[in-house]
Amino acid sequence: MVNEYELKKQICDIGKRIYNRNMVAANDGNISVKLNDHEFLCTPTGVSKGFMTPDYICRVNEKGEVIQANPGFKPSSEIKMHMRVYAKRPDVGSVVHAHPVYATSFAIAGIPLTQPIMPEAVIALGCVPIAEYGTPSTMEIPDNVEKYLPYYDAVLLESHGALTWSTDLLSAYLKMESVEFYAQLLYQSKMLGGPKEFDQKTVERLYEIRRQMGLPGKHPANLCQNKDGHNCHNCGLHQEIPGMPANGATTGSITSTPKEPAPEVIAEITKRVLEQLGK
Repeated sequence: MVNEYELKKQICDIGKRIYNRNMVAANDGNISVKLNDHEFLCTPTGVSKGFMTPDYICRVNEKGEVIQANPGFKPSSEIKMHMRVYAKRPDVGSVVHAHPVYATSFAIAGIPLTQPIMPEAVIALGCVPIAEYGTPSTMEIPDNVEKYLPYYDAVLLESHGALTWSTDLLSAYLKMESVEFYAQLLYQSKMLGGPKEFDQKTVERLYEIRRQMGLPGKHPANLCQNKDGHNCHNCGLHQEIPGMPANGATTGSITSTPKEPAPEVIAEITKRVLEQLGK
């Protein structure tokens, strides 16, 4: 059992990794870890996640109210989003929110990450949908994320960033890395003429590998969401989740035959990525 101080150190280490990997700028992003059903550690608002020390970390209750925080530090208003994940997913031990450049570019363009293009992404992530836009610091974001929690372990936040969760801090962070890598590969393969997607049979074989591995979390391989009882990778083309459109996407367009985004969408993604990279 890792003690609280060690967990605070781990949060700071993950904060450095997120910052150094260009997944956040300035004071963006936040991280939390579950201590027990009533206590959680979280990063404070208004500080760079790349320069934290353990004394920065706050302890809050399940309502996001401060239990302990050193003078000058308080939780981010986005702790509401983290608390909603913990409330609806008892298996989750950590939540990570960041603004990775490629994944956030897809979120801004309204394109979910649903194309099966590499084994690791299919096995580890499944689909990454887009939760509808919510005003920062309000209950809109947790309310919009909630409908996805029973089915996924990662979401894009429309015009905002990405959110991942898992059993522990390292696993939640690695999911964020995986989301960003998936988004980058998808973007770059589109620049080369479009990715070659796996067929249904290949996807099903990858799903079976995941089941055999016994990986934790929620994933299309573990839960059929389609009318005909048959899983598909492309974000449940017939999926019916309460409060969601039938195609499983909040924005953008997904049909039974995946289409390339319009040239103007690609141009906009390119522009925003280059701006984020400072080019």
